[in-house]
Amino acid sequence: MTPTRFSRRERQIMEILYQRGKASASEVLEAMADAPAYSTVRALLRVLEEKGHVSHQNEGLKYVYAPVVNRDKAKRSAVKHLVDTFFRESPEQVVAALLDVSAKKLTRQELDRMSEMIENAKKEGK
Repeated sequence: MTPTRFSRRERQIMEILYQRGKASASEVLEAMADAPAYSTVRALLRVLEEKGHVSHQNEGLKYVYAPVVNRDKAKRSAVKHLVDTFFRESPEQVVAALLDVSAKKLTRQELDRMSEMIENAKKEGK
């Protein structure tokens, strides 16, 4: 699946589907903050399906939608796209940007966990 930019509403719908695993259009509508019209939700689900991000199954008289790709795989694909597109394929530049943007918000524990991840990656790379 090619990384796609989602509209705000598409992101909301994908988040609901990832949280629930699957949902009908009416269930998505109920879970949305400042929800649009029901027909809009159905149209967005159809667009997400056409883009290859969700699929549906018939359950009785309704369609039930589910993400095509699991959340972890989708995250990795999005991060790879971000790194390739904006950081010249340099994870180092990504980490530098993240630290620059969020340095004041990161707790000591978060920084320690990140440091531990880096140390583990070094060990695995040997």
